[in-house]
Amino acid sequence: MDVLAYCLSKPGAREDEPWEGDVVAKVGDKIFAFIGSGESVGLKCGRDRAEADELVRVYPDDVEASSYIGRFGWNRVRVGGKVPDDELRELIDISYDAIVAKLPKSKRPQG
Repeated sequence: MDVLAYCLSKPGAREDEPWEGDVVAKVGDKIFAFIGSGESVGLKCGRDRAEADELVRVYPDDVEASSYIGRFGWNRVRVGGKVPDDELRELIDISYDAIVAKLPKSKRPQG
């Protein structure tokens, strides 16, 4: 699955490289996916660590709490592992929607 292409297909999404070699997908001025090398993707998978841990329990070899921001519900999901592509797309959708919901209404994409 081409994670970056899927992320960039979302309304208002754009690619950025805030740190050298670290590609992210943003909506407005907020990151909704940390893409990096493409081997894994960092996504907002819950409102908090407890919610995000549900996914870690289901896929313990392919999902882990993200460094530094894991306590806020962010997980790192391995691409091409046991998480099916359709579920990975759904996780990207959830992360995108969570970030859009936090944007001021004037900065939310139309569509």
